[in-house]
Amino acid sequence: MFIRSLLALALSAPALATPWLTFSGCSVPSSVLQLPSNQTTLTAPSTAPNFVALGVGVQNYTCANTSTYSNTGAVAELFDISCLFKTPIFGSIQDIVFAAWSEFPNDIPITAIETGFRILGNPDVLGQHYFVKNPSGAAGNSPVFDFTSSGQFNDNKNAFILAAKAGDILSPDSKSDVDWLSLNRVSGELADQVFRVETRGGQPPASCTPGSSTDISVKYAAKYLFYGGSVKK
Repeated sequence: MFIRSLLALALSAPALATPWLTFSGCSVPSSVLQLPSNQTTLTAPSTAPNFVALGVGVQNYTCANTSTYSNTGAVAELFDISCLFKTPIFGSIQDIVFAAWSEFPNDIPITAIETGFRILGNPDVLGQHYFVKNPSGAAGNSPVFDFTSSGQFNDNKNAFILAAKAGDILSPDSKSDVDWLSLNRVSGELADQVFRVETRGGQPPASCTPGSSTDISVKYAAKYLFYGGSVKK
């Protein structure tokens, strides 16, 4: 179902000239990051990003005492989409993949998304996104972007960033999409700053029942842009 859906979406995209694309390994200009003009919370760096990735995965939630879901982290695969910047499909790749990912059976692991991606081209897996306990000992979890076990940075122990949120805004596209945000480096050498933008999905239901509602995972996709750091492609 997933592969059929992804192929149908890809071939129906009006701007897509070929079903086989080069995804990975390109440099992109600073203009790749487009932020809403009616906000001042997020500021685009003046430099170009070192990596442009599509994250595909789930946002995780637990039911809090406030009868609303509280985010406990996320798990995602990160695919290099830098070369798509040169194609018209760059603006809609998150829509194409999220639509297909939404039909993916819930018991199939996120890593299987790569199989479907092969229909569109030959993307590199840059790494994984996940959360760990806050290393400072404070409550909550911290986001990690880990490139240490994939591709050209395999076994490079410094190819990661543990980050902290610097700012966020509501998605300008839909209330069902998770926030756009910026994160700053706490440790690691992969990047100094990470942006999550052009999000699709990921928001939980509006309410839950403490004590009886189970933890949930909500599928999402988003573009991630990595700036600075000493680990280069």
